[in-house]
Amino acid sequence: MSFVSGVSSSERRGRCYAVHGQSIAVVRDGDAVTIPLADVDDDWLYLGALDGEPCFARENAPLASAEPLALRALFGALPDAEFAVAQRALGIVAWDRDHRCCGRCGTPTERSAVERVRTCPACKLGVYPRMSPAVIVRVERDDTILLARNLRSPFRFHSVLAGFVELGETLEETVHREIREEVGIAISDVRYFGSQPWPFTGSIMIAFTARWASGDLVPDGTEIGEAAWFARDAIPTVPPRLSIARALIDDFVERAI
Repeated sequence: MSFVSGVSSSERRGRCYAVHGQSIAVVRDGDAVTIPLADVDDDWLYLGALDGEPCFARENAPLASAEPLALRALFGALPDAEFAVAQRALGIVAWDRDHRCCGRCGTPTERSAVERVRTCPACKLGVYPRMSPAVIVRVERDDTILLARNLRSPFRFHSVLAGFVELGETLEETVHREIREEVGIAISDVRYFGSQPWPFTGSIMIAFTARWASGDLVPDGTEIGEAAWFARDAIPTVPPRLSIARALIDDFVERAI
């Protein structure tokens, strides 16, 4: 059977997270939304249990009385624990879909019944769900914060800088490199702030704070279009509270309260 993590064949009903692109199917009752309960078959992927109830995910599964709602819109509408499972559902479904064939030899892969892996029966390559590590950094100078506008983002807001970790780098090396490459300054006093799984790119964001050390802001013009130092009472439009980027910015602003 394709379930994992000890789910028995009798546990065929639970919370069902039907994934549609970047959306999850929910039942709406006015302003309230809930994850539907339904019977499942072997095409559903086990996610774990929440409040003693099995949770499952499947791509494009039809569920009666449920309609897709963007995951971003579910932030605050679902309890935090259910929202966390919804994020997991997007990642697990993407892994299962993207590795149905072996990346080494092209043979169709098979799900394991005992662990979260898809294995090629021909060359035995096993692929587990993975997250790509990325750093995100708040840089301060005196009583100002560095905020920039990313040219690749469809959203017209300013945010702190971020970038993916490259092979062979430590997290701290990535922090220094990304800030130098994107806006041309040197930083110091790099400190860990927190982390957040980010399902929209299958990554985990590792947040840091740092202080300006030297140099003038020079946006790279390829990824960063604008960058400037902002005082607490002059913060421009920033990301929504869903993101750890916003947590970094709010922490800076609230220190003056």
